[in-house]
Amino acid sequence: MDCKKLLKKLTLKEKVMQITQLIPRMFDTDDTGALTGPIASLNISEEDLYNTGSVLNVYGAQKSISLQNRYLERNKHKIPMIIMQDVIHGYKTIYPIQLGLGASFNQEMVKECSSMAAKESSVDGVHLTFAPMVDLVRDARWGRVMESTGEDPYLNCVMSKAQVEGYQGDLGKYKVAGCVKHIAAYGASESGLDYNTVDMSERTLREYYLPAYKAAVDAGVEMVMTSFNTVEGIPSVGNKWLVDDVLRKEWGFNGVVISDFNAVRELITHGVAKDGKQAALMSINATTDIEMATTEYLQNVEQLIKEGKLSEKQIDDAVLRVLELKDKLGLFENPHKDTDVELAKEIVLCKEHRDLARKMAEESAVLLKNNGILPFNKNVKSVAVIGPHANTGNINGFWSYSADPKNTTTVLQGLKNYLGEDRVKYAFGCSAVLTDTDQSQIDEAVNLAKSCDAVILCVGEVETDSGEANSKSNIELTDLQYKLVERVVEANPNTAVALFTGRPLAIVKLNEIAPAILNMWMPGTEGGPALTNLMFGEVSPSGRLSMTFPASTGQCPIYYNHYNTGRPAPNREITYGYCASYIDGPTYPLYPFGYGLTYSEFEYSPVKLSSANMTIDGSITASVTVKNVGKRTAKEVVQMYIRDVYASVVRPVKELKGYKKIELAPNESQTVEFTITKEQLEFYGRDLVKRAEAGTFYVFIGKDSDVSEYAEFELV
Repeated sequence: MDCKKLLKKLTLKEKVMQITQLIPRMFDTDDTGALTGPIASLNISEEDLYNTGSVLNVYGAQKSISLQNRYLERNKHKIPMIIMQDVIHGYKTIYPIQLGLGASFNQEMVKECSSMAAKESSVDGVHLTFAPMVDLVRDARWGRVMESTGEDPYLNCVMSKAQVEGYQGDLGKYKVAGCVKHIAAYGASESGLDYNTVDMSERTLREYYLPAYKAAVDAGVEMVMTSFNTVEGIPSVGNKWLVDDVLRKEWGFNGVVISDFNAVRELITHGVAKDGKQAALMSINATTDIEMATTEYLQNVEQLIKEGKLSEKQIDDAVLRVLELKDKLGLFENPHKDTDVELAKEIVLCKEHRDLARKMAEESAVLLKNNGILPFNKNVKSVAVIGPHANTGNINGFWSYSADPKNTTTVLQGLKNYLGEDRVKYAFGCSAVLTDTDQSQIDEAVNLAKSCDAVILCVGEVETDSGEANSKSNIELTDLQYKLVERVVEANPNTAVALFTGRPLAIVKLNEIAPAILNMWMPGTEGGPALTNLMFGEVSPSGRLSMTFPASTGQCPIYYNHYNTGRPAPNREITYGYCASYIDGPTYPLYPFGYGLTYSEFEYSPVKLSSANMTIDGSITASVTVKNVGKRTAKEVVQMYIRDVYASVVRPVKELKGYKKIELAPNESQTVEFTITKEQLEFYGRDLVKRAEAGTFYVFIGKDSDVSEYAEFELV
C-alpha cells in the first residue's frame, strides 16, 4: 500500500479519526441504527465512527470479523481498523504473571510463551497486544508489579527483548505487533500508589528506568504507550522532552506512540492543561499519535490548526505512522490477518500450549523455604489440600480477561490427576479476601490435616488484589489465613505452603511457622499440575526472585542494587544506632533478589578472573566452577554482580550484569564463564554522559544478590 498517497485522499476529520481509538461498545446501535450508549456523549457522528483508526479489547474471532466487516462497509477509503488487546501473560492459555517470567531467568522460554500468546490471540482476531510492560519496580505495594519482570534493569532488558521477539517476529503468520509500556518510570509511583506522582533525577531515570524500554525499541517494537504519571513535572502523554526528544530523536523510534486509557483528558486533572484543547495541543506536540478512549483530538485539532498552534503536517506525520503500521500488519491485503473462527477452536487451549504454560509455571516457581519435607514421597497414602487457592481456577492473575477460570486446572484437580481420587482430600479452610473474618471452616480443615499423611496448604492473595488500581498499604498475609496456617501446621507438621501472589509479600510470620514455602506467583492455566510436579519432585524448583521480598511493609520500597550510604548497617543483627537501620525491625529483606532454593545443593569455587587488569577497550573473563553436591538433578541460576568501588558519583553495592541457568546431575561440575566489557561498567555521570571510569571493581558470582565473595580487578 502506498500510505503517503492514501494519506492525501483523507480529509482532516478523517485523519484525526485515524489517530482516535475507541472501545467496541461505542459501535453499538439501537434498532433504528442510531448511535447509543457511551458514543452518544462524545459528539461523534456515524461517519466519524466508521473512520476510527483502531479499537481495543474485542473478544473472539467472530466478533472481530463482524466488527471489521461492518466497519469496512461504511468506510469510504476501505482503511481497516487495528484491533488491539491486553494480551499480557497469555491469551486464553495463561502462563505465569510477568513477575514470574522474570523469576524464571529463562528468556528463551519467555520468548516461546510470548509467541504462543501471539498465535492464540492472532487467530482469535487480535492484531496488536499492549505488551510487554517493562516498568522497573521497587515497591511491592504497587499492584502493577505483577506486570513487570522485576526490579533489575539488566534482567528487564533481557526479558523485554525476548517478549518483543516472541510476539512480533517478522509480523508474519500468527504474530501480533507489540506495544512496550509505560514510558516512563510508572513503576516508581510515590508510596506504591497507582497513578501517583513520579519525581526523580534524570540520571536515575536514565540509569535504571529507561533501559528496558530502549531494549524493546532496539528489538523493533512497533508501538510505545505513554504512562499516566509525571516525569519532571509533566505527565508523559504530553511530555515533549520524553516522547519526542528522547524516544524519537535520541533512540530513533519511528513507530506509533499511543496514550494510555483517558490519559490525554487527564492532563486537565493533572493541572497542566486548562481544557481539552490545551490537552490535545500538548499531546500532539509531544508526538503522541493515538488518543485512547477519549476525543480531545477530534474535538480540538481543527481549531488548533486554524489558530496556527498546530500544523496539519503534525497530524499527517501521526496518521502516516498509523497507516504504515497497518501496512506492516498486512491489513490492507487482508483486514482480518490471521483471524480464523475454526482454527481458533483448534489452537486456543490446545495440549501443546497447556504443556508450555505448565513448564513455564514450573520454571518460575520459587522455593522460599524447605526444612526437608519437600519433595513429598509420591507413595504417600493420603494428602490434604487445604486453603482458598486449593480448588479454584482463579489463579491466573490480573490481566487475564480473555481466559475462563473454568479452563484452569486447579491444584486439587492436578493432585487428583497425579495421585488418584482416593488419596487426595480437600477442605476450604478460609477465604483470602482482605475483609473476610469467617473462621467457621477452619476446624474442618484442621481435622482433615490431622487425618492425612501430608498437607498442601494453598494461601496468599486473591488474584484481583494485584494489578492496575490495586495498591496496598499492607502486604502481609491476612490474619485469617495466619490462623488457618498456625492451626494446620500444629495439627500436621508435614505441611508445605503453596503461596499464590501477584507481588512480594511481607511473610516473616509465615516463614517462621511453615516447614516449607513454595511461591507459585499466579501460575496460570496449568498451575495445578505445575505445583504437583514441583511438590512431588518430578521437577526441582529453579525460579529465583525477580523482586525482593521485604521483612515488613514499612521497608518498601526495597531493592538490592541500592547505594551504600555513608553509614550503612554493618550486619543483619543491627537494628538501631547511628546507621541506616530501623529501631523497630530489620533493615535487611526477608528474601533478597535472585534468591531461591531447589532440591539439591550447589558448591561454588572462588571467582577466577583472566586478568587483574582490564583496558577500557578490552575485556576480561570471570568464571566459577559450580558443582552439584546434592542427590538430585537440578537447575541453578548462576548470577554475576559487579560493584564499582569508587566513582565520580555514588554507585550501587551490586548490579546484576549477567546470569546463566544451568542444569547439573549429582556430582556433576561445570565451569561458568562471563565476559566483562566496558559496557557493563558504564554509568551516567553528573553530566548525563554514559562512560566507564578507571578504578577498582569487585566481581561477585553466586546464588543470589546476597553473595559476599568476590574477585577484584582494575580498569585502567
